This record gives sequence, structure tokens and C-alpha cells, in this order.
Amino acid sequence: MSKRDLLFSVTKNDLIIQTFKSGGKGGQHQNTTDSGVRITHKESGAVGLSRDDRSQHRNKKIAFERLVKSGKFKIWVSRRVNEIEAGITIEQQVEEAMNPENLKFEVKDEKGKWILE
Repeated sequence: MSKRDLLFSVTKNDLIIQTFKSGGKGGQHQNTTDSGVRITHKESGAVGLSRDDRSQHRNKKIAFERLVKSGKFKIWVSRRVNEIEAGITIEQQVEEAMNPENLKFEVKDEKGKWILE
């Protein structure tokens, strides 16, 4: 069985974890305790939210699962993996591709005719 190398990790320092009174099902218990959980990933802006359960601990687990499954987080992960594998950021890749020899400019003259430069 081969061991996979860890490319990067997401820690609690990368997240903003907020609790709140969730209301809804569960009656008075939910209205008096901070059982709802919102987890935000700082870099990607992805959010996971749960107020399904009366337990803050279970809601935290559900919110994290929802965060990981969100489209914003998946895009951030794929972008991060690409940056690590390429050794440069996507912005640097774009900057390298923007060399004048890679660009083609097309302009219309006064008569509406295309002029290639």
C-alpha cells in the first residue's frame, strides 16, 4: 500500500468558526444555546453552515463537510494543487503567457475594415 504525500493542509487558523442561536426545530433548547455553526475558509471565501442538530459539536462536523463540498472550496483546492505542481501561481502563469509574441491585436479602420498588427 503506497503512502500519499501531503501537498498542503487546512488548519483551524485558516478558518473562521462562528456559533449562533439557531432556532427552528428543537424547541426552546435551540433558542437558548449557540448550537448553529458557520465555518468560513478565509482564503477561498467558502462557507459551510449547519443548524440542523441540537448539538453544536455535530453541527460543526456537518458545517465543515458542507464547506469542503462547496464549489468555491473545490475551485480553491484545484487552484492550490495546480500552483504547487507548477511551482508558480496562476497569476504568474498568466503573466508569462502575456508576452507580446503570444498576443494578436486586431483593429478596425475608419471604413470598418480589419487591420492586423
